[in-house]
Amino acid sequence: MKSIARKLDVVIFGATGFTGKYTILEGVKILAGLRWGVAGRSRPKLEATLAEIGQKAGQDLSQTPIVLAELDNERSLVQMASECRVVVNCCGPYRLYGEPVLKACLEAGTHHVDVSGEPQFLEGMQLKYHEKAKEKGVYLISACGFDSIPADMGTVFLEQQFGEGVVNSVESYISSKVTGRRELGGIHYGTWASAVHAIANMREVGQIRRELFRTKLPEVEPKLKERPALHKSSGGKWSLPFMGADRSCVMRTQRFFYETEGKRPLQMRAYISFSGLVEVFAISFIGAIFWLLVKTTTGQNLLLNHPRLFSLGLVSHEGPSDEAAKNTHFAMHFEGRGWEEKLASPEEKYPYPPNKVIRTKVTGTNPGYGATCVALLLSARTILQEADKMPGSGGFLTPGAAFAKTNLIPELCKNGFTFEVVSKAKL
Repeated sequence: MKSIARKLDVVIFGATGFTGKYTILEGVKILAGLRWGVAGRSRPKLEATLAEIGQKAGQDLSQTPIVLAELDNERSLVQMASECRVVVNCCGPYRLYGEPVLKACLEAGTHHVDVSGEPQFLEGMQLKYHEKAKEKGVYLISACGFDSIPADMGTVFLEQQFGEGVVNSVESYISSKVTGRRELGGIHYGTWASAVHAIANMREVGQIRRELFRTKLPEVEPKLKERPALHKSSGGKWSLPFMGADRSCVMRTQRFFYETEGKRPLQMRAYISFSGLVEVFAISFIGAIFWLLVKTTTGQNLLLNHPRLFSLGLVSHEGPSDEAAKNTHFAMHFEGRGWEEKLASPEEKYPYPPNKVIRTKVTGTNPGYGATCVALLLSARTILQEADKMPGSGGFLTPGAAFAKTNLIPELCKNGFTFEVVSKAKL
């Protein structure tokens, strides 16, 4: 897409919400030197938010440009998108509110990033808008937050560090720890609501995938089998399957590179680890109640109307305090197995088992909100500064597909993340 003169480089839409406020706070540093503004439906609320975050950041944000836009006013959304080069969309749940913003960005020829972790939205929007985005020269990149930058870019990093060979399989284990006093209500209601809507409509995913992925990926061996529902990781922690969007996001990235570069796709399984069995049983209990209720409209309403009750106090409308957020740390461990040698084509099969293993790790602070907003803003900045290193001229892409050849990982490492190799060995 040819560069179009715009008033602003970046607009943060949904700026008065919980994630939007964190995004403004991180944007003071990450967007320094760029022309950025905020958008929402209420000027007084936007002004109050800028005053609040300005005080936290120790900066006067009163002159920050304000754009008024409403989700039910298509013209206002297109006007908002027309005033900037990238829309940073913080207005979720994206299943309910994401598509109008995407459509407005397409019409205005404006790039778009968000932090959706909802597979129906991610894959449904790819099905509907990927080809249109390519035609318009627009990058629409979702899952640019904790779902699923650590997993997707972490897998990219692992493959980059593996060497000249081929990675056959990757297993990831996400864990978190809190230093200092542990608080209840550390998960914001918006995250809970997104999960309710995503899981309530999981049956839609199968139909979307049948239409979206008409070409089968090649059969790769040996097969990566799923581990038992409850098992111990190599680090000795009790672990369960991770139900988020990480695996689907990584596999869409792998499909993209197979279809565009002929790369042999790797297999991936994602898990979540806990400090002990008490925590495992508590989370499993919440999960069982959640799955039971989410199957009916009545149950969904109970979950949405009484989040603190059905999460045993983990979810609140206020979200974590600043202190609790800063004291929450995450680590995502990866183990990749493959071969030191490459074959001629991705369809060929190795006559011997994998002979090389690599272990890597991605870490950060405040995964749900701080790290999420850092990754989101760096994704937007990367589009502005490194579009020449991104594939094609646009499309609805995963972060891994979009940013694998950019400097996003080094920039993440300058802003609170670490990506590191733990070990490499021959098998």
